[in-house]
Amino acid sequence: MTLSMTRRDVFKTAGFGTLALALGGCAELVAQTEQATGGGKTNYALPPLPYDYKALEPVLSEDILRVHHDKHHAGYVKGLNGTLEKLDEARRSGDMSRIKAYSRALAFHGSGHVLHAVYWESMKPQGSRPPAGALRQAIDRDFGSLKALQTQFSAATKAVEASGWGVLAYEPMAGRLLVFQAEKHQNLTMWGVAPLMVCDVWEHAYYLQYKNNRGDYVDKFMDIVNWEFVESRFAQAMKMA
Repeated sequence: MTLSMTRRDVFKTAGFGTLALALGGCAELVAQTEQATGGGKTNYALPPLPYDYKALEPVLSEDILRVHHDKHHAGYVKGLNGTLEKLDEARRSGDMSRIKAYSRALAFHGSGHVLHAVYWESMKPQGSRPPAGALRQAIDRDFGSLKALQTQFSAATKAVEASGWGVLAYEPMAGRLLVFQAEKHQNLTMWGVAPLMVCDVWEHAYYLQYKNNRGDYVDKFMDIVNWEFVESRFAQAMKMA
């Protein structure tokens, strides 16, 4: 999987600007596209897991990954494509009476697809070496140390109210790293940020294995972070800024 798409490629493939901007140059994660019929448009497709379903055990079980990826993530892809079809029809008919519902669905399913695509890549069997190079310098500058980042990220993720995500993101206006909580998918974010690493704390991500012990799940997630992937996203996000 390459990370060398141009800005034009990102916007062409992603299909709508906000989603493309949020990807930070890694649109191919969500743009495993299938050619749609007519008009040269593309549909979104579920990207395969970057590892075997059993590869993250014992941190995450095979059962969790199969349900999470094949059912939940696939559901966001289906919902995203379905919403785009409804918007196409609304434009053709001139009937915008349901635009509020369609706009909400677009944000919900689109954000769910993006964040899940980044989530799978944020993990690696047995984890990886600590971050290095430009990313490590940025972490030290913006958080003081890697340990301080990990502490803040873990605390923010554990404290997400109800369902949501912990997100490490690059904010291009100030050129700095920030940690966010995201409620649901689309709330409590900041326009233009590029997610570099995310942790899913919707209950379907961990409940079968960890029950209501979200904290233990988040701690184990930190043990398998794919820092090489985070470095690649950071480098690409800086190029696009």
